[in-house]
Amino acid sequence: MPIVQIHLLEGRTQEQKRELVKRVTQAVCETTNSPPEKVRVILSDMAHGDYAVGGVLTMDQKMDQGKK
Repeated sequence: MPIVQIHLLEGRTQEQKRELVKRVTQAVCETTNSPPEKVRVILSDMAHGDYAVGGVLTMDQKMDQGKK
């Protein structure tokens, strides 16, 4: 049973998530020869304060970009 875990920064719509899950499931089925009912997709939304790049929280990066 394939299990796919995807971490996203918050802000995607439910429709975007539906489409993502649909397409990821299709890709997994095609590449692993698994039926769709055996594919599990776990989406995890993260707040911008819970993710950092280069030692800077993404929420702080957004604030810095707004100052420019």
